[in-house]
Amino acid sequence: MLNDLIPVFVTLFVIIDPLGLVPVFIVLTQGTSAAHRRRMAIRACLTSFFILAAFALIGEGLLGVFGIHMPAFRIAGGTLLFLIALEMLFEKRSQKRNERAEQVHQELEEDHETEKPKTKTKASAATSNGDVTIPDDEADDISIFPMSIPFLSGPGAIASVMLLMGKFEDNIAMQASVIGVVAVVMVIAFVFFLLANVVAKRLSPTVATVVSRLLGMILAALAVQFIIDGIKQAFF
Repeated sequence: MLNDLIPVFVTLFVIIDPLGLVPVFIVLTQGTSAAHRRRMAIRACLTSFFILAAFALIGEGLLGVFGIHMPAFRIAGGTLLFLIALEMLFEKRSQKRNERAEQVHQELEEDHETEKPKTKTKASAATSNGDVTIPDDEADDISIFPMSIPFLSGPGAIASVMLLMGKFEDNIAMQASVIGVVAVVMVIAFVFFLLANVVAKRLSPTVATVVSRLLGMILAALAVQFIIDGIKQAFF
């Protein structure tokens, strides 16, 4: 069972990529209090867990409504994961995420400025030593969008969970373990978000690049295996 769980954990950890989301979380919660960042991290991780767990439990039935069978989904999902792995290997994925985070952060700031007049309060007047600049009641809620959707529980994560559940369709214990692994990855993501500033400072770009490419290669191999299993189930 442990030998089966290790690939499950690697797949979900690579796809969800909590470590790679640390810079995104920092950008989106810039200038907010520690309490606000903690609330955002809790909401984002809990929401993502329930989304992925729901697709794990009812995803195959939902596909059946549209006349899609698991072999076709395995091939399509494996192809999607392979494309994600290529982006990781060529360092495109983190770049896209950071650009998306910057864009969302800028849009949220623009919306905030248009809704409220620029009045200076004690809480919003930042001190020069980096204290809180945005009151909690004025800080934007980024837990559902974009942290949960599409970053933590995006199409890649949903496809991965459904593929893994389909792989163990005759083993209820392993299916429960898949959902348990999702919970573990979300706990890891929550810890990383709480330690976001420390992780960002300690993790050098070179180490991050090496780890990303190594995990990308592993994910590519797992994606190919999903495609092979789908072809076998469909034609043989």
